[in-house]
Amino acid sequence: AQRRDIFIIPANGGEARKAGETHDDQSVIQGWSADGKEFFYTETERTSPRVFAMAVNGGKTRALTTGSGFFGGVSFSKDTKPMAVIHQTPEQAPQVILSPTQKFTPAKITNVNRDLPALAMGRTEVITWKSKDGKEIEGVLTYPVNYSASRKYPLILNIHGGPAGVFTESFTAASSIYPIQALAAADYVVLRPNPRGSSGYGADFRRANINDWGFGDYDDNMAGVDLLIEKGVVHPDSLGVCGWSYGGYMTSFIITRTKRFKAASVGAGVTNLMSFTGTADIPAFLPDYFNGQPWDNLETYQKHSAMFNVKGVSTPTLILHGEKDLRVPLSQGQEFYNALKQQNCPVQMVVYPRTPHGPQEPKFILDIGNRLLDWFEQHIRRKNGGQKTS
Repeated sequence: AQRRDIFIIPANGGEARKAGETHDDQSVIQGWSADGKEFFYTETERTSPRVFAMAVNGGKTRALTTGSGFFGGVSFSKDTKPMAVIHQTPEQAPQVILSPTQKFTPAKITNVNRDLPALAMGRTEVITWKSKDGKEIEGVLTYPVNYSASRKYPLILNIHGGPAGVFTESFTAASSIYPIQALAAADYVVLRPNPRGSSGYGADFRRANINDWGFGDYDDNMAGVDLLIEKGVVHPDSLGVCGWSYGGYMTSFIITRTKRFKAASVGAGVTNLMSFTGTADIPAFLPDYFNGQPWDNLETYQKHSAMFNVKGVSTPTLILHGEKDLRVPLSQGQEFYNALKQQNCPVQMVVYPRTPHGPQEPKFILDIGNRLLDWFEQHIRRKNGGQKTS
């Protein structure tokens, strides 16, 4: 939830001065113009990471990249007149483009992913909706590969980490923990919302979940689900939810608040805010969000912890965790697993050896995708007996 402001300091010493305001207060400096009148930076604007320039005097900002997609990995020539940028979209794998810095006229100069299989992909679009309190929320929606408006499909609600992460318009068939296009090929709709607390929408939006984990963001996520049900895109009885890190936290908390989901997968999720603060490698993280330590805010930490609200959870849950996770220790998953097990809730827990907070080994990434899909097929479509709900 912290901000990153840009300051300019004279090379020969002197007082630092703030250069100007940026959209999200989370800019990363990329270099200076050859004439020293501007500096370049990258920052996410809603669902699109972009490249910008800011004037040294006056702080006026201009966009060096325009249009949709994900712009990153920027590099400038010595005279800073052209720039090379890696560009990708939900349907297009990353490629290098070249453009003048004064006017964005991109030309693709690589074809490094020409050997990708020519497989059909589900269409992806950015959608918006209103939350319970009227706040505008945006998300990235991927349709099944052979989507038909005459059908209602099962939905996977995929929640990002952070909580100050953000889902962007990046290539949806890239290797990731949650295989978006594999789910689309299996006839699932995938909604990836950017609820309050996400980056890309300004500092006020990013800090809107202070003291409110699991409540305002819950309303944001569920309002997106409700929109797709109202539009007839998804079947109300065919809902699944998953997420890693904060997404795992949110998944575990969601199933303590509702029984609407037929299946859930908690990946490296924070499930007990109190024990997390005492065991994680970032002990000051939650006190920043909750304005104090657990011993000063006992009721608050309990209110926002899945473990203190776990009684009665019945959603079949797949828990995935890395053995060597220092950020969200393995004990967070074990606590939740034991709580569900003791209540006879269908639950499985898989621990990946050698694995830190995110899976690194390709075989584990593949295993997670396969297990996730199998879990949803079993409990949403009920392929091991029972009838489909879509």
